[in-house]
Amino acid sequence: MMRLAVENLRASLGGARVIRGVSATAEGSQFIGLIGPNGVGKTTLVRAVAGLVPFEGSVTLDNVPVADMSLRARARAISYLAQGAGSHWPLEVSRLVALGRLPHLEPFHRATAGDEAAIERAIDLAGVREFAGRDVLTLSGGERARVLLARALAVEAPLMLVDEPVSALDPYHQIRIMEVLRAYAKPDAEGNDRMVVAVLHDLSLAARHCDRLILLDDGKVKADGLPRDVLTPQNLRETYRIEALIGEGADPFVLPVRRAE
Repeated sequence: MMRLAVENLRASLGGARVIRGVSATAEGSQFIGLIGPNGVGKTTLVRAVAGLVPFEGSVTLDNVPVADMSLRARARAISYLAQGAGSHWPLEVSRLVALGRLPHLEPFHRATAGDEAAIERAIDLAGVREFAGRDVLTLSGGERARVLLARALAVEAPLMLVDEPVSALDPYHQIRIMEVLRAYAKPDAEGNDRMVVAVLHDLSLAARHCDRLILLDDGKVKADGLPRDVLTPQNLRETYRIEALIGEGADPFVLPVRRAE
């Protein structure tokens, strides 16, 4: 069973401590939402897990320290979609998605049939086949965000880290992408576990689609568990400083109604 373990992780930005001793363990296929107000360290945490920023403590994937992985092994094991990621080159959409297979390609070798199949699966899963043949720079911001998600999906990594994947999307595509991420966080065709960790600000989407939520506050874990156990009135008041209507059942929701100050 796949296992991700973060132990006493501490990280700083510009000399200021941002992450203050975060520990969490996740096993098996699951969709984890990382939530919390602005500035509490969510992006820094996922970047540390991806091995993109210096940190103290440990991050292991299947008992292997991420810091000890070669760059190629890490790129195969962890796909990362940054907040507000863009494309600055006039690439055709399918070619951009194909970049997700680079960690799997041998030097000076063409993509295999397996690589091409992974690219096609990612295009279909992200729902961007309609853009095939177009220059990515001609797409809207939301359309481009879906293509970049397809590139991350094409890696077919056991662990996918995504930072605010729905922030630039209309409501229909927000729901669609959350469904895509939830579907990805299931065992693959060979039965291998896959896990998604997503930084999210929409608490209703997080409550409805995630298996588990981790609430950060001031660089520490405030709450960790099932959405209904994390999104409590007390946690929302103490962390987000809001009063909210909370709906449970098949379609849970969190509707902020006023500041709690």
